[in-house]
Amino acid sequence: MFKTSFTKTFGIEHPIVCGGMTAVGTAELISAVANAGALGFLAALTQPTPEGLAKEIARTQELTDKPFGVNLTILPTIKPVPYEEYRDAIIEGGVKIVETAGANPAPHIPAFKAAGVKVIHKAVAVRHAIKAEKLGVDAISIDGFECAGHPGEDDIPGLVLIPAAARQLSIPIIASGGFANGAGLVAALALGAAAVNMGTRFVATTEAPVHENVKKQIVANDERATQIVFREFHNSARVARNAISEEIAVISRRPGATFADIAHLAAGQRGRTEVLGNGNMDDGMWWASQAQGLIHEVASCAEVVDRIMADAQGLVSKTLRDLVS
Repeated sequence: MFKTSFTKTFGIEHPIVCGGMTAVGTAELISAVANAGALGFLAALTQPTPEGLAKEIARTQELTDKPFGVNLTILPTIKPVPYEEYRDAIIEGGVKIVETAGANPAPHIPAFKAAGVKVIHKAVAVRHAIKAEKLGVDAISIDGFECAGHPGEDDIPGLVLIPAAARQLSIPIIASGGFANGAGLVAALALGAAAVNMGTRFVATTEAPVHENVKKQIVANDERATQIVFREFHNSARVARNAISEEIAVISRRPGATFADIAHLAAGQRGRTEVLGNGNMDDGMWWASQAQGLIHEVASCAEVVDRIMADAQGLVSKTLRDLVS
């Protein structure tokens, strides 16, 4: 068993996190992650209303008596999102851990702190992490360039980003981007992190609420099967490589291209419906990291966590120790 500043601060058995994933972070997956001894986050905005989130929190509480959290991603949207109402649903639901992402979490931190809620903020750069620590967050989840989703524009991989952040932060760091096995956990701890965050690895689990074709595709893919999109619009995102993401990349490189030219291809609803829901793997954009190259089977959350912890303990107690002796 590994005891780190993360496990001690958040009362979690293992230093493993399943961060918030839109359309994937629902009660079925997050309760399974919690029951496996890791920390999972419901995706607040997957629920269309704050009332829906309250019901999802209650549903998760029926499936586990272990700690879990809620991700609140704060981004500019065409249709205003009632973030304060989502925040209130989290607090009133008795959730004690929140993962914030996107915009500055400062407007929400006082309310969370007053309610005894610990805040983990996702950052893609050391300078952003330092600012979040000054705002009073309890931990930082630092996203390396390998991650699915939005890695920022600096292109710094975890091997450099994690120790660079550890050097300047005094709160626990959760390493994110490219983690899927015990060796990755040990490496992250050696670099100064106190836990790892895994998204793609938890999508390829029996409890993940996505089509089986998605899980099989992750297993079949290698580390090259991702595509950076939206770079031309200064909103870089790493997604799975397929016909749609490659078409988005081609169109985006054309002189004078705008986001409007690819919006119909990149629509989140299209990816959620056609890919995650219907299993049509080339009919929408979907998120996956370079960790695909490290995922070789679909397994339950308990099996994934148990294997990672066993492999990590074996590395620390025998393989690495033998190198020293």
